[in-house]
Amino acid sequence: MTGQNRPLPPLEEMRRSSHRLFQKIASEARIEDEARFLKSWFDRPLVTGAVYPSGKALASMMARYVDPAEAGPVIEIGPGTGPVTEALLRRGIAEERLILIEFNGDFCRLLRRRFPKARVIEGDAYALATTLDFLDEPAAAVVSSLPLFTRPEEQRLTLLREAFALMRPGSPFIQFTYATVSPMPLKGRDFDARVSPRVWLNLPPARVWVYRRTEA
Repeated sequence: MTGQNRPLPPLEEMRRSSHRLFQKIASEARIEDEARFLKSWFDRPLVTGAVYPSGKALASMMARYVDPAEAGPVIEIGPGTGPVTEALLRRGIAEERLILIEFNGDFCRLLRRRFPKARVIEGDAYALATTLDFLDEPAAAVVSSLPLFTRPEEQRLTLLREAFALMRPGSPFIQFTYATVSPMPLKGRDFDARVSPRVWLNLPPARVWVYRRTEA
């Protein structure tokens, strides 16, 4: 019997079978998430914004701007089915530190199952000061997947100012976009704005903008 035809040892066969099963489950989970996003988008396109959940490369790019050593909660707005949440956990952010604000009730129930130690709030991220009036310490970061371009410029800036008020000076407000320009208007700005390289592995390709409050 040749080496190619020799049966695998039982332990190795179990490992390979487990790996194939894991890949199948992961693939089915991604398909289910995409289906949830599609349904939500068709129901309320201006609220959901994206047709598909953020890819792993984009989620990792967003999470890299959060410093795990910075004290305070990490606020995620518009988490959807949780791809960026998972990237934050991989980044080293403790699940207990996460505050997830999601408008879609179905997504909230899913997030509570997937991240039982995080605080999931079904609420309006565009009323951030009211939604998070219970915070008793400054946040380390705000990570946003909101479809900002569906809102007027002044409403976007109000969201950014409310986020800055909840964080220490210098903490990041992190936002992805498929557009080639900043989701926050930059003319006459009183904040610092930086942009990542384009994430080509995402569908569609996207960039990450990071905004920080500057001191007068």
